[in-house]
Amino acid sequence: MSELKNDRLIRALLRQPVDVTPVWMMRQAGRYLPEYRATREKAGNFLTLCKTPELACEVTLQPLERFPLDAAILFSDILTVPDAMGLGLYFEEGEGPRFSHPVRDQAAVEALGVPDPEQELGYVMDAVRLIHRELDGRVPLIGFTGSPWTLATYMVEGGTSKDFARIKGMMYDRPDLMHQLLGKTADAVALYLNAQIRAGAQAVMIFDTWGGALSPGCYREFSLAYMAQIVRGLERNHNGRTIPVILFTKNGGQWLEAMAETGPDALGLDWTTDLGDARRRVGQHVALQGNMDPAVLYAAPARIEAEVERILADYGTGSGHVFNLGHGIHPAIDPEHAAAMIEAVHRLSPAYHS
Repeated sequence: MSELKNDRLIRALLRQPVDVTPVWMMRQAGRYLPEYRATREKAGNFLTLCKTPELACEVTLQPLERFPLDAAILFSDILTVPDAMGLGLYFEEGEGPRFSHPVRDQAAVEALGVPDPEQELGYVMDAVRLIHRELDGRVPLIGFTGSPWTLATYMVEGGTSKDFARIKGMMYDRPDLMHQLLGKTADAVALYLNAQIRAGAQAVMIFDTWGGALSPGCYREFSLAYMAQIVRGLERNHNGRTIPVILFTKNGGQWLEAMAETGPDALGLDWTTDLGDARRRVGQHVALQGNMDPAVLYAAPARIEAEVERILADYGTGSGHVFNLGHGIHPAIDPEHAAAMIEAVHRLSPAYHS
């Protein structure tokens, strides 16, 4: 196993001292990069790109060739898990993901199997192994998954949704069925993340994109409880190395204390949460990742630098901060603006670690 040449991310996630605040970007391998667009065109479509380990490796490494990032994140999609559960994932041009067989009743929930990550999701594990080998310890590789609630929203709605009418209808009318679906999905996700760790992921992140659409009580019962179950079941040590776990609920800033109690090493924050306030609330228990509004990257480099400085100052001195966007980078962003952000983080943050 290669020793990490740059372990800033791991150290920051574990709240250990670092020389510089580490930085990476959600969706850092994506459509804003011309080299990504070229590889995606070569693949023919998004699913082929995800399911071809050599191409997934290629696009994972592209942002690292362009920017001095402190981590790589596996190129994949959160919906690979429900696809492997037999729901028939496909992408409609301009419409986003769709499932041929949405889960709408008791029979559909009971028919769901928990996929073997080395079989039905073997292409993801092959990609993790290949990326890990190609990185050769340059920076850590982050593995990831969607949360059970977030995956279930797509599984029940059959795709993206603005009002979550179907899944919330099931949740309120048939909570027993909702729990059955979430339990199976949580089992699948835990197996999937542990397989990524064994294949070479050195940190893992759970993306709860739609937990913020729930009321506080429902969030705790139908989203957070299942993420807590997954966190408890993860292999937190592998080959003598601690594997940090990051939990991220978009629009979940009001629940940071409850999230921290589930036992992750770090919490991701979107831009609607004040970073300094979050540190005062939970910073003694977890590291914090975030939280620049991705739209800042539309601005001129001087404005980007000012926002970087503000966020670093908000967090303050000491370790436990991973600089990131509050959500994925937008496809229309100029890569030079992303470069300006990364450069500013590395140049300005040493003052906070002296």
